[in-house]
Amino acid sequence: MPAFLYVAKNKRGRTVKGQIEAPDEKLALAFLKKRNLTVQKLKKKPKDLSESLPFLKPKITRKDVVIFTRQFSTMITSGLPLLQGLKILSDQCENPTFKEVLKDIAGSVEGGTSLGEAMEKYPAVFDPLYTNLVKAGELGGVLDKTLKRLADHMEKAEKLKSKVKGAMVYPIVVIAVAIIVIAVIMIFVIPVFEKMFGEMGAQLPAPTVVVISISRFVKGNIHFIIAAIVLLLFLFKTYRKTKNGRRTTDALSLKLPVFGILLKKVAVARFTRTLGTMLASGVPILDSLAIVAKTTGNVILEEIILDVRQSVAEGQGIAPPLSETDVFPPMVVQMIAVGEATGALDSMLEKIADFYDEEVDAAVAALTSMMEPMLMVFLGTTIGGLVISMYLPIFKMAGLIAG
Repeated sequence: MPAFLYVAKNKRGRTVKGQIEAPDEKLALAFLKKRNLTVQKLKKKPKDLSESLPFLKPKITRKDVVIFTRQFSTMITSGLPLLQGLKILSDQCENPTFKEVLKDIAGSVEGGTSLGEAMEKYPAVFDPLYTNLVKAGELGGVLDKTLKRLADHMEKAEKLKSKVKGAMVYPIVVIAVAIIVIAVIMIFVIPVFEKMFGEMGAQLPAPTVVVISISRFVKGNIHFIIAAIVLLLFLFKTYRKTKNGRRTTDALSLKLPVFGILLKKVAVARFTRTLGTMLASGVPILDSLAIVAKTTGNVILEEIILDVRQSVAEGQGIAPPLSETDVFPPMVVQMIAVGEATGALDSMLEKIADFYDEEVDAAVAALTSMMEPMLMVFLGTTIGGLVISMYLPIFKMAGLIAG
């Protein structure tokens, strides 16, 4: 809906400025008159640059959705009508992209569409897990509780994701900085030493000769090296987009010496948390498993969960197929089996998820404490080795002079 900028006078004769949304200029004038405003100027608001260029529009973050969900849940719990709550949240939303989405959803709901169906039009903002939970909440008349449960789930999922990112980012950043420092030494520092040693005419030690040779190669072929790295990254991304490539890389990620254990614990926490939330919200177990499979982000895990779904569809339990994998530990499988037997699967899954959240914390802490000395040794060996190799001829010459 277009926006109009206006300058008007109120009852007291004071000049006021503002913005109003209306289908056209006549209706905008009518709306302002209803507010007892005497319009002096009215013009259509010019489009922002971000509206003309879609890629400049601010992205809708997960944090935006979590805050909206939490506020929406509070409003409905307080007895505010659903449509009114949507309109209030869309008006006060600071992200213009998300504001447009919420306004369109409010318009659809006002036209008779259910909230879940209206949200399904924006899968990039509201994923299948979100929309199915909202639909279940609407059908069961417990939308406020469902939204609260959904907000809790999203906050815990984001917290878990940030922990894993933190564990991955730290070593990558340190290694990247080390590579940049080594490249600078190779390209700019060592050639200066090479020139100095050449003027002296002294015979160089073997380590110094090796380092100078590597420096010459790097300096002379830096463009080819960068091109090769870019090409390898491109080929890796292209291969990963294929079915076999995705399956191979996902399988390898779970078998990595240190990170593989962490990723498995994250997988258990995410699976149990998501499935427990959906079951507690009243989503049928087969639908829940199908949605959980899509949200794993790993083809191997997706196949495992789809096997579980097939087992349930055939009248068997969740636990037997999980026991045949090396991702879910025996303790988890046994707890799930107990939950199925007692009819309290949702609460048992929540308990497992809480336990594995703590396990992920411990794994991240252990990984960080282990990586720090390894990275220090790596930095000391590489950079220290380069520096020592460059100073060996100087030490040798100093020894000859002293002798």
